[in-house]
Amino acid sequence: MTQRKRGPALFQIDGLEEKLSLCQRELEELDGRLGREELSPQDRRSLEKQKKGLETKASNYERELQVLRRENRRNTLLSVAIFLLLVLAYTCWTV
Repeated sequence: MTQRKRGPALFQIDGLEEKLSLCQRELEELDGRLGREELSPQDRRSLEKQKKGLETKASNYERELQVLRRENRRNTLLSVAIFLLLVLAYTCWTV
């Protein structure tokens, strides 16, 4: 799995989504080449190997995105809970 950089999860999510999109575009191009071009067996194997590598890479990006989105959701819920506790403490303090 790729090693994550530090920083806000949203920036990491944006970067991974961009990489995933690029990877998917490359996969579509490879699929097109495999389907429409007459290739030698060696060229076909080479393209299929590239395709397999891109599919693996895309799968890893999707897994990492899931982890980051889960982390982002957890952090958001934690922030909301802290905010609500502060509002509760403030209202109790001022009453």
